[in-house]
Amino acid sequence: MTPPGTATITTDEGATEEGLRHHGDAELAPGLLDLAVNVRGDAPPPWLLSRLERSLKLLATYPNPAQATKAIARRHERDVEEVLVTAGAAEAFVLLARALQPRRAVCVHPGFTEPEAALRAAGHVVTRVLLEPPYQFDPAQVPEDADLVVVGNPTNPTGVVHTRLAELCRPGRVTVVDEAFMDAVPGEPESLAAARLPGLVVVRSLTKTWALAGLRVGYLLAEPSVVERLREAQPLWSVSTPALAALDACLARGPVKHAEREAGVVADERVFLEGALRALGVDVSRGSLAPYLLCRVPGRPDLREALREQGVAVRRGDTFPGLTVEHWRTAIRDRQSSERLLEALVQCGLPRSVPRSVGRSGA
Repeated sequence: MTPPGTATITTDEGATEEGLRHHGDAELAPGLLDLAVNVRGDAPPPWLLSRLERSLKLLATYPNPAQATKAIARRHERDVEEVLVTAGAAEAFVLLARALQPRRAVCVHPGFTEPEAALRAAGHVVTRVLLEPPYQFDPAQVPEDADLVVVGNPTNPTGVVHTRLAELCRPGRVTVVDEAFMDAVPGEPESLAAARLPGLVVVRSLTKTWALAGLRVGYLLAEPSVVERLREAQPLWSVSTPALAALDACLARGPVKHAEREAGVVADERVFLEGALRALGVDVSRGSLAPYLLCRVPGRPDLREALREQGVAVRRGDTFPGLTVEHWRTAIRDRQSSERLLEALVQCGLPRSVPRSVGRSGA
């Protein structure tokens, strides 16, 4: 097991909402290959679209989350009282920020910035735990007096899957684990979705695997008392009927198995792309198990813009606390997309590597 790296503890009073609320969709423009947004595919599969179309016949009635809640509880072996459906993971973070009154809130970075943005918008001071390469996390790096801790697993943008997160959980502390990408990791290692631990809140999303970013569909798992507290802060009917239908459909046994197979396909492509990027001289952050890679080319802070000129959009890295203008993140798509990124990097001045017509294993 890779030993944890070092970390810096800081309260960045200079953090701006503009920076924290920058996301991959801001990188997109007509004609660009989208490697900036971590959504698998361009549209939901036909069977899911058909299910969503049928749900439109129910739009005259108010959304009823009962069936979707049962599907989530069944999927993770939880009680329905431990489930709250949300309008994507983003709503879950806003609810937590509004409903809780932490004395010391901690966000582990580099990581998804929306939880910190929501906490700051609600008036909370946020302490940052800034991990350094290889971005391995040790629960001991969190200050003892933290009563709210937010950490991603796998972390966005590093793709690292953390172990020992259960050690963060204790009475008097709320530990929020963002598992929005966990269903895209083969076997879902280290998931705490089925765990019943003091103060644990697990946040999940259907956005990535099922190409549902526009539908806003997610959920959280927590102790019944926490779920009820967050439900009281949630606007009525915030999750639409089509979103509830998607939850019910995608968390059935067959689709879950399909997602597992797709996670394996993406993992194979990640191995290939990581090796090919390294052959071009790209510094790829090690240890990613997620459908994206964190990259940088030392001395090339212009590379992201240069890639845009070659028709490829990647996600800028400097809006993630702890990263720099040299960092960028690329999504893992299919072989054709990988080849296009590699060729664009060559056109940006990186030395052409050995021929890339190798098998899917990336050997």
